[in-house]
Amino acid sequence: MGLFRRRKQARVPSHDRAADRGDLTHLENFIRSRRGVEAFIEPRTTVTETTVILIADDGEWTRRRIDGPDGARRFAYRMGIPVYDVRLMGYPQRMRDYNERRKRRPER
Repeated sequence: MGLFRRRKQARVPSHDRAADRGDLTHLENFIRSRRGVEAFIEPRTTVTETTVILIADDGEWTRRRIDGPDGARRFAYRMGIPVYDVRLMGYPQRMRDYNERRKRRPER
């Protein structure tokens, strides 16, 4: 009867550190100093914990660890910014455009 039962997979511990107050402070400062910031939740991987990437209206972005998807949603709600799941929405074009502009900038 139990031929096709799935085994519960054990959660593999990450080799990455958890989010800390410094991560949240950085994210808060980014939001306060830029316009049109949106949050995108990036899933946990075998290498890193859940992260949130904040993307401003000009495409500038920053990424930090966050305490899981629910923690990212609570953070975005508290900060009054929209939040999306990157697996569903993908990354916005303005982020790719910003990265391209930075690549083309002459080195100093």
